[in-house]
Amino acid sequence: MYDIPTMNLQAQVSEAEWQTRVELAAAYRLLVMHQWDDLIHTHISARIPGTEDLLINAFGLAFEEVTASNLVKIDIDGNIIQADCPFDINPAGFTIHSAVHIARPEAQCAMHLHHPDAIAVASCEQGLLPYSQYSAFALASMSYHQYEGLAVNHDEIKRLQEDLGKANFMLLRNHGALTMGNTIGDAFMHMYDLLRACEVQVKMQASNDSKILVDQSIIDGIKAQANIVHTGQTGGEKAWPAMMRRVKRQYPDFDQ
Repeated sequence: MYDIPTMNLQAQVSEAEWQTRVELAAAYRLLVMHQWDDLIHTHISARIPGTEDLLINAFGLAFEEVTASNLVKIDIDGNIIQADCPFDINPAGFTIHSAVHIARPEAQCAMHLHHPDAIAVASCEQGLLPYSQYSAFALASMSYHQYEGLAVNHDEIKRLQEDLGKANFMLLRNHGALTMGNTIGDAFMHMYDLLRACEVQVKMQASNDSKILVDQSIIDGIKAQANIVHTGQTGGEKAWPAMMRRVKRQYPDFDQ
């Protein structure tokens, strides 16, 4: 009941799959370190390079228990394709993640969280407002999706895909946040910006002071630089190795 099966898949998978497993496990541990986790709920998924197969967390494990080897490999239809896998996956998590991976084959990673400030901002009619540099980054590629209850209805997939479009940031009304990234590091950096933006907005809206907004022309300029902001040398590629080292110091076993 309380024991987690011990596994080590490094010798059984390709080098590309193992690297993806290590980085995805690090992302789960980072959520714990930032206090972004929600018991055993929410998900990060990643496509194994060169395939349509995905990795996602085992349903029932806390995020500080996720390792490279106990991530579950599934196909795009949600079938577990990992031999002798002792774990299940969360159907609600698969609905969201299959939808976005099908719609965005160029994006390796999708990250979905239930952060309270993100839920608060997503549940406001105006959504995210341009109160900060963080919000300017997110608003340059923002989308919204209406709440439809637990995401177990297959019909919701099409609506999720249509609402997401080419955006890298999504606020799910009454529900949480979603970010996409061409790499796991990019998806993490996008979520960092989005949650910071929501945190700032919640703090500012608690104040009676007049608000200064980021000018729309600045947001439009960031849109024009969308391939530069928090990707490549300015973001995921540069910051992600430091995040991996931080995880290794805190959780030496995550890459097993």
